[in-house]
Amino acid sequence: MMIENKTKMVNRKYLIPFILITCLFFMWGIPNNLNGILIKQFMKSFELSILEASLIQSVFYIGYFVFAFPAATIMQKYGYKTGLIGGLLLFSVGCVLFWPAAIAGSYAFFLFCLFIIASGLTFLETGANPFIVQLGDEETAEQRLNLAQAFNPLGSIFGVIIGTVFIFSGVELSGETIAEMKEAGEYTAYLEVETLRVVTPYLFLAVFACIWAILLWKIKLPEQQTTKEQATRIGDSLKILLNNKEFMKGALALFLYVGAQVGTWSFFILYVQQYAGMTEKTAGYMLSATLVAFTLGRLSATWLMKLVKPVRLMAFYSLINIILTICCILMPGVFGTWCLLSTSFFMSLMYPTIFASSLKGLGEHTKIGSSVMVMTILGGAVVTPLMGVIQEISNVAVSMILPSIAYMYIFYYSIKKSS
Repeated sequence: MMIENKTKMVNRKYLIPFILITCLFFMWGIPNNLNGILIKQFMKSFELSILEASLIQSVFYIGYFVFAFPAATIMQKYGYKTGLIGGLLLFSVGCVLFWPAAIAGSYAFFLFCLFIIASGLTFLETGANPFIVQLGDEETAEQRLNLAQAFNPLGSIFGVIIGTVFIFSGVELSGETIAEMKEAGEYTAYLEVETLRVVTPYLFLAVFACIWAILLWKIKLPEQQTTKEQATRIGDSLKILLNNKEFMKGALALFLYVGAQVGTWSFFILYVQQYAGMTEKTAGYMLSATLVAFTLGRLSATWLMKLVKPVRLMAFYSLINIILTICCILMPGVFGTWCLLSTSFFMSLMYPTIFASSLKGLGEHTKIGSSVMVMTILGGAVVTPLMGVIQEISNVAVSMILPSIAYMYIFYYSIKKSS
């Protein structure tokens, strides 16, 4: 599947680096989708409103926005290897800090930990995406990145399962029970136990990140050659990219896509519980099913791109998601739940396709272009709380209007790009 003389998707000499970097896509899928679990868990353990809990995603994706450009600058000067190893170590620090945050019982401390985790992941995404793009012919860039990105939802599935099994206790107290526990002086202890449940998965992630940092340190990674003059023209590269209309259209499409994806997955459990009447654990497993659909969508899209131009396929998929999200809004319930679940299949090709097509032909501006694209992940920090506001005013179903609008723009972008 990845042999150069058959598909030219990956140069044979780069197969080992391709595998090692692709594993990073799996790894960062775990914490990204543990956030949806944390939103539900912290609503319980810290007694938060939907809007307050949505700050988890806001802080997380603000971390991406803040560190994307510094990450690109470091990799522009010192190479992918330095940036990726540094990102893994920074990520592991954020994970370890979950322990003292849980002991302190501080929601603000947890938000700080998530910011540090996101800053480390920013280095990984800023480096891994363009690194994968350069490991073969330019015409197969979208296929190659879709293949690598297909391992990201596998990590997401693993993360949601871990969260559902080890973080969700399955204990959902009624108002009467809470009142009785408060009167008996037992409720605070219960909340403390619920808070501590988040620690173990993050400690395991910290260990995994450190092991992978050692592996990357031991191997040689191919690097784009950057002259001293090129390294000092970062500001000029940024100016050129910001004046590139096609590139900026791609950046906006990615901003809206990330907002749609993060918002949908963040509130999927609430949607399922409210309209399908499921328990938190069952809803958690349903979220895992959305990620299975996402994985199947990305793998099948990688194959379909051999037959259909990637942006044309994306146009078709975005049109389907417009219809599905409208059904989620107008027909909430079991049918709406399955429609919402199905959107994951059709959104799956959007991130790597938009990312790869936007980086094509950037040459020496690729690393800075990658950082700008990673900064668009801020969409998750903007759209998610906006959906939370809509839910406070109306309900979860109506908040799905924002993902619908995002797919409308992606449909427009795809049509323009394919013409």
